[in-house]
This record gives sequence, C-alpha cells and structure tokens, in this order.
Amino acid sequence: MEKKTKILIGCGAAAAALPLFLLAPGRATKGQKAPFKGRNFAHRGLHSRDKSVPENSLKAFELAAAAGYGMELDVQLTRDGQVVVFHDDTLNRVCGVNGRVDDYTFEELQKFPLCGTAERIPLFSDVLNTVAGRGAIICELKTAGKKNRELSRKTYDLIAAYPGEICVESFDPRIVAWFRFHAPELLRGQLAQKEYPEQSAFQGFLLRNCLMNFLSRPQFIAYQLVRRPLTVRLAELLGAMKVAWTSHEPRNEKGQDAVIFEFYRPRITFK
Repeated sequence: MEKKTKILIGCGAAAAALPLFLLAPGRATKGQKAPFKGRNFAHRGLHSRDKSVPENSLKAFELAAAAGYGMELDVQLTRDGQVVVFHDDTLNRVCGVNGRVDDYTFEELQKFPLCGTAERIPLFSDVLNTVAGRGAIICELKTAGKKNRELSRKTYDLIAAYPGEICVESFDPRIVAWFRFHAPELLRGQLAQKEYPEQSAFQGFLLRNCLMNFLSRPQFIAYQLVRRPLTVRLAELLGAMKVAWTSHEPRNEKGQDAVIFEFYRPRITFK
C-alpha cells in the first residue's frame, strides 16, 4: 500500500473517531444509576401552578418527599458564600426584587418572600434536612463564573455529609468536569437544551450538541423535551442515561430513564 493511501486511511479513521471522543459519556455503575433510573422527579419540588406553593421552597420539597417523589433543585451562592436553593440568576420573577442572588447575603435574602408567600429562599442544608433521605435528589449547580469551583466544593461538602441519594448536573460543562475529577462516586449529568440565546452561535452549537462531553464525561444527559440532536442520541447509544425535562404529561415517560415533571401527579416510578 502506498504511503499516501495509508495517510489518507489514517486521516479518515481519525476523523471518524473524533465525534466519538467528543461525545462519549462516562460509565456509571448499576449502584450509581439505581436510585434515579425509572423515577419521576418533581421539578423544583412539588410546587403549584398558582404559586401558593412556590418553586424551590421548603414546602415544595416537603410535599414531594411526603408523596414519595424524587426531586430536582437548583443551587447557587449568595454574596457571603452560602449555598442556597434558587433557580433564576435574578430575584425579579420570584421575589419581585431587582438584583442577582449573589448581590445579597443570605440574611438579606430572607427579607424577600417567594411568590408573595411566607416561604423564603432556603439554604441547601435546610432542604437536605427537610427531605431527610425520603427521595432521591437531582441537584443542578448554576453557573457561577469565577466562583464555579467554590460552588462545586461547597455543594459537594454538603452532599458528602448527607445520607440520602443525590446526583449532580449543570448546563456548565466545567462544573460537571469538576465533579468528574473531584467526586467520581457521584452520578453526574450534562443539562442541555435546543436554544442558547445568551451564548454565541458557536458556543450554542457545542452545548446544544453536547460536544463538550470530553471534558466532563457525563453519565446522563438531561435534555429539554424536544427532539434530541443526532449527537445526543449517539451519546445515549454509547451509554448515557436519558433524562427528560420538563414534562407536563405522563406520556413523556416513554423511552426515558428518568423524567423531571411539574404541575401534575405522575406515577412515582415507571419502566
């Protein structure tokens, strides 16, 4: 075989292998998967459409735990470095206050009601004490920029001291990668969605197609309930657990390994 032909074959093989390298998920043990597979997870707790039970509130998590559901929640840092459970970057939608969560100390945040109720933004530790092992938890870490490592470390310290079942996920592959190298015993997942309006077109393309998996080797992909890109389906064929968000009807369980739901009462577990 001519040298030129060998080079072409080698280049072709490398080109074919590159997508697999970029997309390949991490391997998870049966023990890591077991608490999460075939289970429905209450999105931000079992909150209500009319907001009388606010999202990510202690009441919402108590209701989810009492009903036997798993639950999904979001963590981020306050100005004084406390890990709190809250979804949005800003307080406007849920608290009716201008500013970011990390503009305020935890004590200051306690002045702001959640959706006009008596509930307040809880510490992650208080949520864990409320749930007390009664349901598996999917913990999403919000992007914290320069404080990604601080958020990851503090969140992990709380998880490590908790006797219940928790896995972690994030839209930020750098956070998922932190857990890959510092907490390999935890099941970890990559969150992804169809559109990334706040990112550049190139960044959105990489994130939408999970082409940063080579950094974090996620063991599950939690994808928005839309048709998944071919790249994501390939990652699932390679072994990534298939998690869907956010479901509003039971039929979305079909073909999933786990489902994050809201505003209805699905079965606790499914096959």
